[in-house]
Amino acid sequence: MSHERYTVIRPDSTYMPIKAWVDGVQLEDEARKQLLNVAKLPFIFRHIAVMPDVHWGRGATVGSVIPTKGAIIPAAVGVDIGCGMVAARTNLEASHLPDGLAGVRSSIEAAVPHGRTDNGGERDRGAWHDVPGHIGAILGAGPVGGYERILAKHPGVRHKSVLRHCGTLGTGNHFIELCLDEMQRVWIMLHSGSRGPGNKIGTYFIEKAKEDMRRHFINLPDADLAYIPEGSELFDDYWVALDWAQNYARLNREIMVANVVERLRRDHFPELAVAQYAINCHHNYVAWEHHYGENVLVTRKGAVRARATDLGIIPGSMGVASYIVRGRGNEDSFTSCSHGAGRAMSRRAARERFTVDDHALATQGVECRKDKEVLDETPGAYKDINAVMAAQSDLVEVVHTLKQVVCVKG
Repeated sequence: MSHERYTVIRPDSTYMPIKAWVDGVQLEDEARKQLLNVAKLPFIFRHIAVMPDVHWGRGATVGSVIPTKGAIIPAAVGVDIGCGMVAARTNLEASHLPDGLAGVRSSIEAAVPHGRTDNGGERDRGAWHDVPGHIGAILGAGPVGGYERILAKHPGVRHKSVLRHCGTLGTGNHFIELCLDEMQRVWIMLHSGSRGPGNKIGTYFIEKAKEDMRRHFINLPDADLAYIPEGSELFDDYWVALDWAQNYARLNREIMVANVVERLRRDHFPELAVAQYAINCHHNYVAWEHHYGENVLVTRKGAVRARATDLGIIPGSMGVASYIVRGRGNEDSFTSCSHGAGRAMSRRAARERFTVDDHALATQGVECRKDKEVLDETPGAYKDINAVMAAQSDLVEVVHTLKQVVCVKG
């Protein structure tokens, strides 16, 4: 396979190489500096891979793949542990949809708590007020069981809404969409993660790692790169909590899809069912993987695993195409691809630059919010998804092209 799509960044031999798939897309100076800070760390394995949706992120660069041996960086994983996407093709086609989709959007909004009010308190619209009974049963068993065992040793990770947040969307760039593919078939697609409980776990262990660095007088180019050495008790404890949060995030997405299907079936489409292609993939997570003949920890901060057998999801912004892709198994990227279009500017810059009229024009034909509160998510705030896809043509092939017709934002 040709490897001409990436650029190698390595100022000198004190840095590990950075392989960046950024042909035709922006790599901002702040993101480049973050990447170089990571490339200075002594436990990076071979090189860092950078996806074309790369942009500055808190803790570590969004759109980066960081392989390590001997340590893990909690801030590189971030606080939305297990954040990712799910997409499911339904048995509906465009002809089944009504001419006006406002009612469909209202049904989705009623099915899934979303957003955040009351500072996350008891009246928060983004959490359950009456938790569905099956959620507690699911959380107490299987791969998402064991929360109380984590709390017994680390009570600081406790979150008051571990039940109330399960099956809820969140805020920011999290969304639920109905989309049409190239054959006019209807898909349900959504983006969310581990919500408040994952945030609590991430924040707690980031601070524990920083405490460890201070205790051992370890100075880093960025305090957020504080790491936990493999073999330590803290590493083992973090791994257990991390695994729990990643499973919680996956379950969260599954419950939301099921609730959306149930509500749409009841309100609009009695025959609605999920047909196939139910893809549920993380893009903020850590996994043990085998690369270049060795077992290594791979942290994907805004990146999707793209082995030759993997199906993944690369969403665009609110008004443009999204893609179901199949990985090409490119080892140079540690078998990874982008997790979306990637931000082209900060949220503040987007709110200052775009107007409600700009947003309405950019989302024409999409049933979605068109008010000033979502200007930071307007399509112009993101990179050109077509350029992003072109830059990673050796990482994935497109299986389906989706265009949203309904979008619910957190």
